[in-house]
Amino acid sequence: MTPSSATSAVNRFGLGARPGEWQRIAADPRGWLLAQLGPAPMPAALAGLPSSADYLGQYRHLQQIRRQARQANGGGAAKAAQLQAGKQLRQGLQRELLLRQQVAVAADDGFRERLVRFWSNHFAISVDKRVAALFAAPMEREAIRPHVNGRFAELLLAVERHPGMLLYLDNAQSVGDDSRAALLSEQRRQRLGQGKRRGLNENLAREILELHTLGVDAGYSQQDVTEFARAITGWSVDPNASGTDAFLFRSAAHEPGARRVFGKTYRQEGERQGIAILHDLAVHPATARHVSTKLARHFVGDDPPPALVQRMAKAWIDSAGDLPSVYRALLDDPAAWQPGARKFKNPDDFCLSALRACGLGTEPDLALALRLQAQLGQPLFQPRSPAGFGDVAADWGGPDALFKRVQAAQALANRLPDTGVTPLALGQAALGEALDAQTATALRRAESIQQGVALLLASPAFQWRT
Repeated sequence: MTPSSATSAVNRFGLGARPGEWQRIAADPRGWLLAQLGPAPMPAALAGLPSSADYLGQYRHLQQIRRQARQANGGGAAKAAQLQAGKQLRQGLQRELLLRQQVAVAADDGFRERLVRFWSNHFAISVDKRVAALFAAPMEREAIRPHVNGRFAELLLAVERHPGMLLYLDNAQSVGDDSRAALLSEQRRQRLGQGKRRGLNENLAREILELHTLGVDAGYSQQDVTEFARAITGWSVDPNASGTDAFLFRSAAHEPGARRVFGKTYRQEGERQGIAILHDLAVHPATARHVSTKLARHFVGDDPPPALVQRMAKAWIDSAGDLPSVYRALLDDPAAWQPGARKFKNPDDFCLSALRACGLGTEPDLALALRLQAQLGQPLFQPRSPAGFGDVAADWGGPDALFKRVQAAQALANRLPDTGVTPLALGQAALGEALDAQTATALRRAESIQQGVALLLASPAFQWRT
């Protein structure tokens, strides 16, 4: 492979080149990528963070303090305790976001970190829905990160059982119409003449089929959605959870009986019924095509070659959804390394690659980058839709967005100390052969390191993962 293959490995498959990085892997860029497909420990910065169950406990504590404050009619001590508990919870969540960015900026395994981000967006939850606000970052850490190099069935099950997804898509309160819980609730309602009718919620089932597995054009019906939703009734969140697992199966809320989903009948009882359906969806050919297309689009181009997608989908089916096998099929295909393969950077890509190129990694640097990312249209964990953020150039390349990138480039450049490194040297380290002559000339003529870096980060070449 050529030096341009090394820059593609770190910039398009990874999170952006740090000084000296693509030169270090130039002898075997594909081998560098393949070496990242095995198991990996949790990054040290993330290892000691609270679990979802811990966050639930903190939220319970905050709710208890709020009740005490109301009972005290807004007394000063109770109100102060409420403000303090809320502040501690917000600070903890903000610290988690900063540590997540710190891990990415410092990562030597940029391909693995990009895969974490890909799957986090594939299984998107949005913190603008308050009930899920505690769990977006923990879901990535607990359900996605440990499974990016495993089987898709394991990843799928971990995500769909996570409190973040169960709360975001309203399955935690879903009750089968003929379940014991629904029948008892209806009896109470009729006896007392009050209360709401409890029933089925189809949101999670629909999004699993449409977004997470088969894809919208796979041919499933509304009846399939309803039957699947019945199969996962009772999948809920333990409000009193402790330890690391906050999942709770509420058997009384589960709809009894066999379910028929996408042409197959499932007679398992209780929680096992939904698990069996997820395992079949994970290895279905429609899932292989849908998710392989998204992977190829993310790593190769907005319109990935159909033959590449077909080879990846075949690897998916042949390996029963072993994700490293699918990634290898991608990396082994010449289409993934063709000169025209490139992706326009979304705001997360832009900010991370800028931080890495400039060696910026202090807490103020990271906090600034998160603010800029939000201003550029991609606030962290806030896609506002279960479909996640868009992944084609048209989603991010409008005139207003590009003008804001120029402003963001200057803000990041202003953080760079004058260490004697020239803007041209930083440009060559970040872009390699993608650094065009016009940009190189502008970097040579820059009157200061900050001006030169601003020009580099705002340059057309820097906007692409090539």
